[in-house]
Amino acid sequence: MDLRTVEQVKEHGWSVVVVPADEEGPGFAYTIGLWHTHAVPELAVFGLGVQTMHVLLNSLGHRAAAGAALEGGRECHGIIEDRPVVLKPADLRWYWEFFGRAISFYRRPPFPVLQAVWPDAAGRFLWQPGVSEQYQQSQPQLWMKPAEHPPGVWTALATG
Repeated sequence: MDLRTVEQVKEHGWSVVVVPADEEGPGFAYTIGLWHTHAVPELAVFGLGVQTMHVLLNSLGHRAAAGAALEGGRECHGIIEDRPVVLKPADLRWYWEFFGRAISFYRRPPFPVLQAVWPDAAGRFLWQPGVSEQYQQSQPQLWMKPAEHPPGVWTALATG
């Protein structure tokens, strides 16, 4: 268990883990401690800049700490660049690939995780027609089972 994470959860109510982009794929970030401290799902975001992801998760975390409902299917406004994000529940089968430190903190899944999905420049989401392949590859669709996910960098990570 990471002592720094435990201290941050004690002091702030949650911690943000950031995994920068590398040769394997886009970066991502997720919270640890929201479920423990506020009984709201942990949050994850993929494919944005490190600072943007950190700010996005902290903004949503502060909203949750103030009593805002965070639930699957919910659209949240005023988080990044005046564009909404949509919260989608992550399928448990993705947890081991992406949320290892949270599993260590909680000692085991399940704990709920919501993926904050951001739109493309035209305001379209992953599940809407007309999105580019580059945008589709920038963030996974964790609400899908890995076996049903469109092939790409995220399924390669999950099976590699």
